[in-house]
Amino acid sequence: MSAIDDLTGELARLPGIGRKTALRLAFHLLKAPSDDAQRLARAIVAVRERVRPCEVCGNLTETSPCAICTSTRRDQTLVCVVEEASDIMAIERTGEYRGMYHVLGGRLSPLDGIGPSELNVEPLMRRLGIGEVQEVVLATNPSVEGEATAMYLRKLIGPLGVRVTRIARGLPVGGDLEYADGVTIAEALSGRREM
Repeated sequence: MSAIDDLTGELARLPGIGRKTALRLAFHLLKAPSDDAQRLARAIVAVRERVRPCEVCGNLTETSPCAICTSTRRDQTLVCVVEEASDIMAIERTGEYRGMYHVLGGRLSPLDGIGPSELNVEPLMRRLGIGEVQEVVLATNPSVEGEATAMYLRKLIGPLGVRVTRIARGLPVGGDLEYADGVTIAEALSGRREM
């Protein structure tokens, strides 16, 4: 097996990268100046060595606790629960949310052997047990597993007296009704609001 085949195989293991795209990336790296490939290699090594989960929320960070957990400008009484750290980045890009986060590290999926003990649920319950948090926003994905995870957490958190909310779901901006499925339209209708 050649070095190009090795690189293509490794790149194809990345999520969202098929064999053709991996081959295109491998040839791009071969054509690029040597410094570009070296910078990429150093960045990959550095992220693996320096980035780790925050001891409080589970977000990926170089310093623990992370910048969000140590910020005095964030609402400490509000915690948004997400499946993965990448979900935090998506929410932060909106500029609309000013509370704290908690990363589960996945979602319930019994068929894949992922139960509550494989998720970061116990640290969440400890955070809620302190009594400072007044609301938990469940921002799991609108998949079967995400919904099951949200329902499980709601039942677990409910007895603590903490308000539990769920992010709204529905039609995306720029979407057409004729192409939306029935469940999405039903969610959009049930989540409607005053104008």
